[in-house]
Amino acid sequence: MNFENAKKKLENYEQLHVLKYYDELPENEKKELLQQIDETDFSVTEKIIKKAGDDKRGVITPIKAMTLDEINNSKEHFKSLGLEAIRAGKVGAVLLAGGMGTRLGSDNPKGMYDIGITKPVYIFQRIIRNLLDVVDEAGVWVHLFVMTSDKNHEATTTFFKEQNYFTYNPEYIHFFKQDMAPAATYEGKVYMESKSKVATSPNGNGGWFSSMQNAGIVDIIHKVKIEWLNVFAVDNVLQRIADPCFIGATIDQKCTVGAKVVRKADPDEKVGVMCLEDGRPSIVEYYEQTEELRNTKDENGEPAYNFGVILNYLFHEPELEDICNNELPLHIVEKKIPYMDENGDFIKPETPNGYKFETLILDMIHMLDTCLPFEVERRKEFAPIKNKTGVDSIESARELLKENGIEL
Repeated sequence: MNFENAKKKLENYEQLHVLKYYDELPENEKKELLQQIDETDFSVTEKIIKKAGDDKRGVITPIKAMTLDEINNSKEHFKSLGLEAIRAGKVGAVLLAGGMGTRLGSDNPKGMYDIGITKPVYIFQRIIRNLLDVVDEAGVWVHLFVMTSDKNHEATTTFFKEQNYFTYNPEYIHFFKQDMAPAATYEGKVYMESKSKVATSPNGNGGWFSSMQNAGIVDIIHKVKIEWLNVFAVDNVLQRIADPCFIGATIDQKCTVGAKVVRKADPDEKVGVMCLEDGRPSIVEYYEQTEELRNTKDENGEPAYNFGVILNYLFHEPELEDICNNELPLHIVEKKIPYMDENGDFIKPETPNGYKFETLILDMIHMLDTCLPFEVERRKEFAPIKNKTGVDSIESARELLKENGIEL
């Protein structure tokens, strides 16, 4: 993109202030700014005007989950279907690893965090080991697509190389960067991080597939004929990836998406729960759950909204392409956005000062017709690391890993 094209694009969205310092920038920074303008979707800022009422929910009703008992009754059948799909090369895995370890007190990507006690045990290492269990069982490599971000791409790819890809075949690991969305004032003007950089943030956990499309990764998926993508978050060190039983059950039930779920530890646990919304599969986030929803019982007297999602989903790839050709709903979130002020000083605000724009994976699920909530055992598959201590922390994850016979 040249200067004239950049100017024209910014004019369209009333964002010309982005070029305010252009003339005084060194050549390399001019080039970087033009590239960022080219890659940034400024149209999201127009959504601020239409913000009111955007997130209104439909009618919420319960969805039936496949419970542990039901799974165990057909385990061998499901497993054999899943292994058949894996051996035929129809399954790929997508690791969402764009985050940093800030909340854990680290300046590195979250996946580089060392949870070991007597030896180094990295979060990335645990995830690769879990996937290797399936590779060993199936006797074939599974393509792993690792989504990084602007902030951690270099560090992540270097770390994998230094660690010899944790013995995984590097030909089956593909890195790609998540698309970024600009951060804007309440009036819709994008913030500048510096004289040569627009303030941006990752475009939400629903942006993973469009980021794969934009990075050309979908071409690999077509070439190797992958039909199912198991997408999962970096912070759960016990989760099973490309799990044959989960894959087989989703195929057997003829669903377009499967969602691993756990029974809630208590009614107030901060997890999103599976449900139907206007008759289609959906997720109600924990902060949207009303007293009425928490107290609703099913025909057996059990809580009707009792299965929390753990961000481990299996999507049928062709349907993903269909829904991503339609625009995903964009959520406008009020945040504290560091920015450069009119005097060129960098400011870190203490209160929210604008909006970030995110797409959410729950909207992808809601756009599909059928979903299988698939129950897994909490203590065997759910050890998220979100905090340094307390609930969902390094401490709690270590206890669960040890309980499952994993040496730290």
